[in-house]
Amino acid sequence: MRKIVLIDNGSLRPQATLNLRRLAHALSLATGEAVEAASLLHSFKIPPEQLDGRKAVTLGPLAERYAAEGVTELLVLPFFFGPSQALTRYLPERLAEVQASYPQLSVKVALPLVETQAPVDLRLARLLADNVRERIAGLTQPKVVLVDHGSPIPEVTAVRNYLAGQLSVLLGDEVGCVTFASMERRDGEAYRFNEPLLEHLLASPALAHSDVILSMLFLSPGRHAGEGGDIAEICDRAVAQSPGLNVVTTRLVGENDAIVDILATRLQQLLTGQPLLTEMPAAQGERT
Repeated sequence: MRKIVLIDNGSLRPQATLNLRRLAHALSLATGEAVEAASLLHSFKIPPEQLDGRKAVTLGPLAERYAAEGVTELLVLPFFFGPSQALTRYLPERLAEVQASYPQLSVKVALPLVETQAPVDLRLARLLADNVRERIAGLTQPKVVLVDHGSPIPEVTAVRNYLAGQLSVLLGDEVGCVTFASMERRDGEAYRFNEPLLEHLLASPALAHSDVILSMLFLSPGRHAGEGGDIAEICDRAVAQSPGLNVVTTRLVGENDAIVDILATRLQQLLTGQPLLTEMPAAQGERT
């Protein structure tokens, strides 16, 4: 028996879980495969009454329940832009714990949304470009900043920079320029690859008197990209300090239904077994 789960990192904001469920349902309809939604962390703390009465689940307990019910193949579909530590470290460690009790369970994990070493796929960049075009009306040669959270993993930041290059080509002379920024970074020289920070970029002479569109490289609403979140606070401070600055933000990536097509491709790769991010075969022997 097989189960397919769409996972995100998890948030304490109900909007993130509700959006993940919406996308899992849309993916089920698009592919004819039953897809469940679960987070790696955090979401189980959200009161069920904020989630239409249905408690959020995290992947570890869900995988244990599935295995106890006789599931032998778990297919995991990451709702992540790149190979974050949540996918490359926490996820396999947590699922190995499940397999220790249920050795009959095999696990396959799909690639994240962007794979920079694969043949060029412009679908996510086109989604970002469409989100920007929704906000261009009335602006004069706006400058576009592709902003993400910031990551301690260079490979994740490289995904953002890779997308910024694609976005610049797709938008062309529709905008003044395309650049990138991180919402935040860890202290220390080792994490300088996250520069520039959004707050510093918005305060720079190059942007201080411009129309700026923030292209939001975030998946779902939460405390960073949600209403009244960290990004909004950074923008409010920047505009207060530079009255000539005008900042508008795009929709989030996971709020654009075009993301379902990319997820459907990743699901097809899961079903055929190639390429994968992680494969954890079932062990030999009976359940311990």
